[in-house]
Amino acid sequence: GGKDESAVEMVQFHQSYTYEDFVQGLRPTKDGHFAVKDGCFYRLCRKALANPRRDYFLVIDAINPGNLSKILGELMMLIETDKRGESLTLAYSEEPFTVPPNLYLIGTMNTADRSLSLVDYALRRRFAFLSLDPGFGEKTFAAHLERQGLTSAQIHIVRAQMEALNQEIEKDEANLGRGYRIGHSFFTPTTPVPDFQKWWQAIIRYEIMPLLEEYWIDDPKMVQQFRLSLSESLP
Repeated sequence: GGKDESAVEMVQFHQSYTYEDFVQGLRPTKDGHFAVKDGCFYRLCRKALANPRRDYFLVIDAINPGNLSKILGELMMLIETDKRGESLTLAYSEEPFTVPPNLYLIGTMNTADRSLSLVDYALRRRFAFLSLDPGFGEKTFAAHLERQGLTSAQIHIVRAQMEALNQEIEKDEANLGRGYRIGHSFFTPTTPVPDFQKWWQAIIRYEIMPLLEEYWIDDPKMVQQFRLSLSESLP
């Protein structure tokens, strides 16, 4: 239940992200030369090695768009559970390097991303997987909306409409499926909502409907069906 930001780092993978950004690489200095610069993973590993009784966490947002073999290099082996504590020589500094057992890697991914298939097997061997479902039915979701000023009836509208929509998306296994369900993050305001109707319509019009138009680009009748049902759901 506590928070310790000094023990947590976060990074986002993308197609241009490299080993030199993540682990170690040559970078220009102010005097016009080059020097070896440590990346975020290297620095966090050193912190974890210096404090073996403390747990450290690296959160990788969107792990699957990155080229894992390009980013991890020789560390692709060292991050495995049974290889923790073993040493390999780094490519740039040529020093021995270890990934300690008290460093945890948490990667998020969107399974609807088609690029997942390119890294799936490499990931499967090195990570345990946990599916995260939309949380419209969770008590904490309702409690958050209550804190932002929504009534029980308004929360019911959000839940009922989005759960019905997600059921249709999940049923369309040929084109969509579970991985394409809409998450509750669209409906988690960070400030009080003074006008529920205006708030709801803005999300539906500018965020949900454009997504549905892309989902069912070849089925305009389905898009129109939900455009009407979502817009008419307000009391």
